[in-house]
Amino acid sequence: MRPLDPRLLRYARGARSVLALGAVIALVQTACTLGFAWFVAQLVSRSIAGDPIEDLLPSLWLLIGIVVLRSAAVLAADAVNARGSAVVRSELRRALVGAFEALGPGWVSRRSSAALTTVAGRGLDALDAYFGRYVPQLILTAIAMPIIAAVIFLQDPISGITVIVTLPLIPVFMILIGFATQAVQRRQWDTLAHLSRGFLELVAGMATLKLFGRQHRQVARVRSVTEEYRVETMKVLRFSFMSGFALELLSSLAVAVVAVGIGLRLLDGSLLLGTGLFVLILAPEAFLPLRNVGANYHAAAEGVTAAEEVFEILDEAALSEQATPGASARSVSTAGHRTQSAPGLLLHGLDVRYGDQVVLDALDASFPAGTMTAVVGPSGAGKTSMASAILGFVETGGTIRHDGVEVSPTSADRPWLSWAGQRPALIAGTVGGNVALGDETPDDALVARSLSRVGLSTLPLEHPIGAVGDGVSGGQAQRIAIARALYRLARTPAAAGTPVLLLDEPSSALDSASEALVIDAAREAAHAGAVVIVITHRPMISERADAVLEIPVRASRAHDEPAVLHG
Repeated sequence: MRPLDPRLLRYARGARSVLALGAVIALVQTACTLGFAWFVAQLVSRSIAGDPIEDLLPSLWLLIGIVVLRSAAVLAADAVNARGSAVVRSELRRALVGAFEALGPGWVSRRSSAALTTVAGRGLDALDAYFGRYVPQLILTAIAMPIIAAVIFLQDPISGITVIVTLPLIPVFMILIGFATQAVQRRQWDTLAHLSRGFLELVAGMATLKLFGRQHRQVARVRSVTEEYRVETMKVLRFSFMSGFALELLSSLAVAVVAVGIGLRLLDGSLLLGTGLFVLILAPEAFLPLRNVGANYHAAAEGVTAAEEVFEILDEAALSEQATPGASARSVSTAGHRTQSAPGLLLHGLDVRYGDQVVLDALDASFPAGTMTAVVGPSGAGKTSMASAILGFVETGGTIRHDGVEVSPTSADRPWLSWAGQRPALIAGTVGGNVALGDETPDDALVARSLSRVGLSTLPLEHPIGAVGDGVSGGQAQRIAIARALYRLARTPAAAGTPVLLLDEPSSALDSASEALVIDAAREAAHAGAVVIVITHRPMISERADAVLEIPVRASRAHDEPAVLHG
């Protein structure tokens, strides 16, 4: 990664003003450094020369003022850097969430949720050291180092040449050590992602592991990955300490060479004491910014690695949006010439593939408005893949039309669609919060009515739900997810067109009485004019559906065995 990646300024516009303000503060700090060195050298040399204290007082008061101003500049820099770091992390996190939306659920589903969570969480938090310490120090180095080196050269050309010759040695060693540090930092980051992914999978499957008595076998696995992460972290620390030692040694030797030269010339009288002291005080300040850059780089190494992944995701989203205008234009054109067809959902030549495996091949299906259609077929026939294609969770071929308008296969913008999946996804909070999830102005009466339609009228809206649905049974969790779909269906804006309700195995964890309530709710939605699609293996749902779409298991492999629609 470059010292200051220009993508940071592109994706976090707030960084520009922060960096500009930081540059102004860096100029003030540099001026204070020069002023401090000058007045100290003058006070010492004039005191040795025997000047009275009255003549030295003005310079002393100016020196005190410079010290106060420099302290204020350091405090201001810390405040600006802290504020800027918070702004940049917030903007990048919003941009990252927008990138997830632009890339679509299909792209997200192909990535590890733990890895994406690590990047969006800990990864962006690690940018605090990168933008709050490393980047400001980089700006200070770019401003202070050439100015101080130029002033030293103007005051004492021999010392200036020594500084200019020795300064490049520090970046050379920084680059050599940086290559090694980058490799171990990448391994540490990959190990952290692996640890996060494994721990998330362990927590998600803990109930199953305990059911079969296999939970203790995972202890060794977690311990092994944790030990690997500890080893990689210690390698990063070793490289950081080694880098710091090398930079300190090089800068100390360079300052020592300058000091020896000044001392010899002071002895033979070719250099004035005031000039020699001024240059000697400034010499360490010429090397200090580079040393601090090296030290802060290692402190920000994790943030640098995370930033690379964040920028790669944002770049991929930007490329995706650049490729979208053609599709958007086609969609607008289609909307302008709406096909003359009955309201509803139409699938034509729908293809779904996972790698080389064909799951659905040229599927044609029609789901009219006001109709409840049961989608049936053997396991593996592609029923859930068809639902994922409608939802935009997978990349597809063919076309999907809603009310005659072609739907983008990867866009997540489907205001007309309400759905509940096979596995109810509940978040920590309350029952009411889960039903009205995503609604900024929830309607409590509608939430209660939606719960009542699936037989949960006695479940309080304030009933707490823990992580992974803790606090409710499996059947209750499934019905809460269905109630959420019914709530969203009722909140579908009229401008969105015909509402669509998609339920995937909605009664897999329900008894016959609860299943009957779900069927009644689905039929009620269809009678109100919605498109209702229910994927199921349960005979009761198929019997009460208005139509049945049967997907044979071979329909995903051959064109000569199409889906069969029964009225």
